[in-house]
Amino acid sequence: MVSEAAVWAALADVKDPEIPPVSIVDMGMVHRVLVQRGDTGIVRVRVEIVPTFVGCPALGIIRRDVVSRLRALDGVGEVEVDFVLDPSWSSDRITPEGRERLRSFGIAPPPCASEARPLISLAEAPACPYCGSLDTHLENLFGPTACRSIYYCDGCHQPFEGMKAI
Repeated sequence: MVSEAAVWAALADVKDPEIPPVSIVDMGMVHRVLVQRGDTGIVRVRVEIVPTFVGCPALGIIRRDVVSRLRALDGVGEVEVDFVLDPSWSSDRITPEGRERLRSFGIAPPPCASEARPLISLAEAPACPYCGSLDTHLENLFGPTACRSIYYCDGCHQPFEGMKAI
């Protein structure tokens, strides 16, 4: 029978459609995995996913990719994907690996809540993901998606995206 650990490992292959180096597990979007064998012997997997934003246009793609990846596991017959709003997603759910992958993709990860900063700080810009300089500033609060802003590095003169803290 397919184990819960095998399902989690497979979910680590499902990429965020907007940020391909980062998986939905890296983003902390997977809330719960349930694996059940039915009376007929068919293994049913239910995955609860916490959307980063309720209106995220990528949710349909994420659902499709989760179903496709889990159906490829030997022994899985049914896959159910539910988007749950409780608990709500926060940027603190991003794993350390996810933060590093965001940085390697040119997106400054949001600060952790333990860093005790306001949710959105206009005075403090994140470190540049390219050169590490703290000599950066906000160019536009509204980035290519609702969860990102545009910053500029005065050190290496590169624009970059920063993920908003939620």
